[in-house]
Amino acid sequence: MFTKILIANRGEIACRIIESAQRLGVATVAVYSDADARAKHVAMADEAVHIGGPAPADSYLRGDVIIATALETGAQAIHPGYGFLSENPDFVAAVETAGLVFIGPSAQAIRAMGLKDAAKALMHRAGVPVVPGYHGSNQDDAHLAGAADAIGYPVLIKAVAGGGGKGMRLVEGADAFRQALDSARSEAKNAFGNSDVLVEKYIRKPRHIEVQIFGDGQRAVHLYERDCSLQRRHQKVMEEAPAPGMTPEMRAAMGAAAVQAAEAISYSGAGTVEFIVDASDGLRPDGFWFMEMNTRLQVEHPVTEAVTGIDLVEWQLRVAAGEPLPLTQDDITLRGHAFEARLYAEDVPAGFLPATGTLEHLAFAPGVRVDSGVRPGDVISPYYDPMIAKIVTQGPTRDIALARLRRALAKTRVAGCVTNLAFLSALTRHAGLVAGDVDTDLIGRDLAGLTQPQAPDTALLALAAIGVAGLMKPPAPEQGFALWQPLRHTVGFEVDGAVMTAGLQVRSPGHVLVGLGDLRYDCVRAAGGTWMVDGVKVGAEVVETREGVCVFGPQTVCVRAIDPLERDSSAAGDGNLIEAPMPGLVKAMFARPGQAVHKGDRLAILEAMKMEHALLAARDGVVAEVLVREGDQVEAGAALIRLEETT
Repeated sequence: MFTKILIANRGEIACRIIESAQRLGVATVAVYSDADARAKHVAMADEAVHIGGPAPADSYLRGDVIIATALETGAQAIHPGYGFLSENPDFVAAVETAGLVFIGPSAQAIRAMGLKDAAKALMHRAGVPVVPGYHGSNQDDAHLAGAADAIGYPVLIKAVAGGGGKGMRLVEGADAFRQALDSARSEAKNAFGNSDVLVEKYIRKPRHIEVQIFGDGQRAVHLYERDCSLQRRHQKVMEEAPAPGMTPEMRAAMGAAAVQAAEAISYSGAGTVEFIVDASDGLRPDGFWFMEMNTRLQVEHPVTEAVTGIDLVEWQLRVAAGEPLPLTQDDITLRGHAFEARLYAEDVPAGFLPATGTLEHLAFAPGVRVDSGVRPGDVISPYYDPMIAKIVTQGPTRDIALARLRRALAKTRVAGCVTNLAFLSALTRHAGLVAGDVDTDLIGRDLAGLTQPQAPDTALLALAAIGVAGLMKPPAPEQGFALWQPLRHTVGFEVDGAVMTAGLQVRSPGHVLVGLGDLRYDCVRAAGGTWMVDGVKVGAEVVETREGVCVFGPQTVCVRAIDPLERDSSAAGDGNLIEAPMPGLVKAMFARPGQAVHKGDRLAILEAMKMEHALLAARDGVVAEVLVREGDQVEAGAALIRLEETT
């Protein structure tokens, strides 16, 4: 076994690797950027070395600096985590040339699976079922259109070097093929530097089921399947293991195909073989096809660990150190069910836009596995993925595991930035998920219902008003009265963009009458610090934030305190500015001074948290001024483009 390893990553996966390594007695070296100087993974590691600026290209993607750091610190091996350099075969080769061990597959295996078209051709030769499609090298427009006609619409155009949904387009008919092809190529070229595409048959009721495999270079085993069908924008939101509705026959067939895929490339380490499944007529052994192989540990690996009892990071270290696979296939058993929900800092009503902010309050349900790379007080920066945590629950049955996830989300407390917590909670109550009737279109099909905002509970607003007034702490006996009369307060606050005023009358220490318009609430602090509202116990926690308070209860209600004399400045804006909806990098600027634009025209592209966001003209007009340049880093709300005033 190694005595010291370097972790070439950050966030929750770096923390996850550190935990397993230290449990095995292996010392760890963390690397960090300017933005991560006070990060959780830096604090957890035995050593930490600064490697560059906040942008990944200036730090976590600097393979030469990372290798040099490993040599300088005496590390014997490098664990890449996932993302960044984890599937870069040139980095693997450089690690090995330096006399270090790469904790993962060989460069040859990564190259074999790196391009979707070549990987599918390889799998076809190995006898693994592949989706009908064209995966060849001829990229002529007419040839690709002819291939689509032969496959039969609908088809999916996919970038051969793609990932995360970039360079992917669904085409329903031949008349829309050329435009979709141009769009997919352009996006693929910008994202991956490679405009080549493949064309595949589109499955009408697709499920995304993947199989966790592990190899030692000689043989491979599978650790059963995970269902990753719950996605938005082709990115996973919630996963479970095993897949609902899975039959023993199909599990055996998928497991055998995954092992066959791994052994075809002499795979070593943890990997995932992803399959697209036709669920239109249930799960059948002849209804799944190879989609791609991820030659690394996956974000959703905790659900597999939960149902097998196997620490996959421990296996990675042991196999990389030269040990054979710890277990045979017959030794690996499936126990119960598990779910994982990905908690992100993102603005769901705004289209799941990544968000930034300071985690002023962060707490999770006790007794639940939480993989997180942040702590209370940490900042969600614009430079990296905005994940806050992965919340994992397990149970002897699927229903129990889901109920535990529902409760764990209800007990999760986040203040300081917007999150997808309410969306995740709504998803756990979706009838399709509850029944196990899931597919990759479920979220998109029912998005309106899943993102329907809830009106704030007025009883919780009453407690928020008490918090804004600073009356949450038990007052001293002499406080709360003026001239022997109950002290009256008037407080103003903003919730969901609406301004509210509350009248408060302190009757005695811990007893406040709250008026919200025509509503009246009698709020009393009970034993243990809980609050009774109109005689009913409200299981709520009130937390002060920099701008106001958050009330965590049956709902989460966050309000911004406002001065009653504060004047509305919103009218001061001239309505002619195009502003940044979030912090990010100005990736492209299409607007030019004097240019006539029409409503819906794309004026700029803002890159934030690994995603590109197009900024469109809200009206017809003429560009008066471009206020930023390509390559500028901007804050949320920054003015980017000004249009001439209308007459």
